[in-house]
Amino acid sequence: MLSLKQTAIWLALFALTVKIAGFLRESIIARQFGANEYTDGYLLAFSFITLVLAIISDGFNNVFLPLYIQAKRESQETADRNANGIMNATVAVFLLITIIGYYFAPSFVPVIFGRMTALTESVAVKITKIFFLFIGAIALNGILDSYLQGQRIFVPSQISKLLATLMGALFALLFSDTWGIYSLAYGFVFGVIIGIILMFVCLRKSGYRWTPTLTVDPGFRRPFFRLLIPALLNAFVGQMNMFIDKMFASGTIEGAVTYLNNASLLVSIPYTIYGTTAAAILFTLLSEQVNEPRKFQQTFFTGLELSLIILMPIAAGLWIVGDAAISFVYEHGQFTETDTHRTYRALLFYLPLIVTLGMQYVISKSMYAKGKTAVLLRIGIITIALNAVLDYLFVKPLGYTGIALSSSAVSLYYLTACIIVLYRDFEQKEAKKLVSLLIRVSASVGVMACLLYKIKTMFLINHWPFLLQLAVLVPLGAIIYAISSFFFYREGICRLLRMIRANKSPSA
Repeated sequence: MLSLKQTAIWLALFALTVKIAGFLRESIIARQFGANEYTDGYLLAFSFITLVLAIISDGFNNVFLPLYIQAKRESQETADRNANGIMNATVAVFLLITIIGYYFAPSFVPVIFGRMTALTESVAVKITKIFFLFIGAIALNGILDSYLQGQRIFVPSQISKLLATLMGALFALLFSDTWGIYSLAYGFVFGVIIGIILMFVCLRKSGYRWTPTLTVDPGFRRPFFRLLIPALLNAFVGQMNMFIDKMFASGTIEGAVTYLNNASLLVSIPYTIYGTTAAAILFTLLSEQVNEPRKFQQTFFTGLELSLIILMPIAAGLWIVGDAAISFVYEHGQFTETDTHRTYRALLFYLPLIVTLGMQYVISKSMYAKGKTAVLLRIGIITIALNAVLDYLFVKPLGYTGIALSSSAVSLYYLTACIIVLYRDFEQKEAKKLVSLLIRVSASVGVMACLLYKIKTMFLINHWPFLLQLAVLVPLGAIIYAISSFFFYREGICRLLRMIRANKSPSA
């Protein structure tokens, strides 16, 4: 079995590859279709896919994994039988959702997304029906990810995500003349099915055997459903905020949904890679250490430390080079310089999400490991009202960029509330460590951002070709950050370097 360090390296490489493939897909979309009613319709329909994936990852996985790990310690055979029953029942539910979603899409899509142009509505409804035909397969793909994590097998899930993304890009490239924007949906579904086959093969090699049963022992079923209901509701809360954002965006300017989507995709690179590597492994460790307070707290602090040291400078760096990065990825064919500028405006307001969502991976996983799903739900419900109010207030003066600002503000509230709840169970010194961590990393990043901005303006680097801007500013920013960190947070950087050199996670 691979060590956790080797696994993290492979996960980081695959997660980066998935993101690169995602930008390849978005670049093809930009070139083939631009930013218009067709792309808005596709992205609105894809919201239902992100809802299903959130239900599985934020609901099913966060409840199933800790219980499955505990059950395995007592009996591997019983744990696998319960896992089969849960899997089969979940897929059966989603097959029922397939029928409902396919036939009623023309009714609920216009209600959910509100003011849309006739063309955007038509595209959104048709693609939604395509996705609902295969919603059971998409759900199964996410479930298998949970089961693989339970076996400490992380890489095949990333390959599956890569296949879904690449197939979407490939189908758009090959069949856009025949199927138009719908080629993206067909390619995504094809990649999902291939990923399911791959993950089943890997599970079978690990010793797991599928059986056609719906039987689940009461000792597993009762705590599973008791924790699952608030976890699922919490997943719906997050997606409800996304639906609210897209509803407000679809009522602003043509292409607004696409501008927000493209900006959020660029912002999502660092925190998604972090979430699918370090946070995924940390969740497994936290689930194993929940009854060992000191180890749990150390693993938790390590996760927050990694989040801030890695993600905060990236957020500051994107403030400097974000316009060049958007030009490099999107500005081709039908995607114009005006589209780039509008996307960059949204990006600026999304930047705090890089840090807040990266930290949320660790904090929310810790709360799930401790069984605090109901607390997460209560905090999440407040975000729905807060998000709707802020969208309404910010959209009037700021337009579609106000939606990005609202998302960042809501994320900051959610993070702060969760930290306060979680630290009540920790020793007092842990809170002081966190405050010290925030101050010292912020100082290092502040020095880097100020110097890099000064250099960019002094030498008029923003007038250079965008590839040359990235080639100069990115490594220069990394060097400045490394030097400033040496003065402000030397022990944290040294700890990170020791972790990289070590053969395993310090908390494993």
